[in-house]
Amino acid sequence: MSNRRDEGGLADLSWPVVPPSPTVLVPLGSTEQHGPHLPLHTDTTIATAVAQAATARLRRARPRDSLLVAPAVAYGASGEHQDFPGTMSIGNDALQLLLLELIRSLSRWAGQIVIVNGHGGNLDGLAAAVVQMRYEGHDAVWVPCTAAGTDAHAGHAETSLMLHLAPHLVDMTRAEPGNLAPLNQLMPELITKGVAAVSPSGVLGDPTTASAQEGHRLLDQMADNVATRIRYGRVDRTGCLLPVAATCRT
Repeated sequence: MSNRRDEGGLADLSWPVVPPSPTVLVPLGSTEQHGPHLPLHTDTTIATAVAQAATARLRRARPRDSLLVAPAVAYGASGEHQDFPGTMSIGNDALQLLLLELIRSLSRWAGQIVIVNGHGGNLDGLAAAVVQMRYEGHDAVWVPCTAAGTDAHAGHAETSLMLHLAPHLVDMTRAEPGNLAPLNQLMPELITKGVAAVSPSGVLGDPTTASAQEGHRLLDQMADNVATRIRYGRVDRTGCLLPVAATCRT
């Protein structure tokens, strides 16, 4: 029987070949609207791709370490998108409880547990869960899927990433610019009334400028960022791995 410790997919393994105390990356996404041109699983697809690409980088840097990518958590806190059909949100309280139990279970056999977050709305529930788990003595942290200069939602960045990762699921004939105002200006109304109040299409940004080449570049940047945080990052008060000159709330 071959030892599959160098393959990324935890769910592909049988239990006897799971290596002792592996670092486990858990992609955390959402199932929510991403404008009229992107699929509902956009955040989950991106978080999974970032976790896989970061794992490949870590294996090259630390070839003796055991690293595995767990199946993604595909539901998150997406209440701000609830006005759009297709959105399925479990809310912050349920997300926090899900992550608490997941980390407790993983901790029975895994080493470090790294939640790779692909949806900003998950931050409150995610941080609360990881902080509690660390208080209980579990080696749990989280990292964001982030790159410099990206727009907010279903715009240039996410559309580029999906053109690279799943072009057959992107309908560029339906891609149109949404609300282009800076996110910090939109946040008060977005928090109180939801995304539909500031963008009837659900888009915050301009997807028409997207390209697969840009998506490849962004994925590389995100994966490099996650791998660097896991190798060198310090843990901040929210449980996020925070390298120098980086921030977790992006």
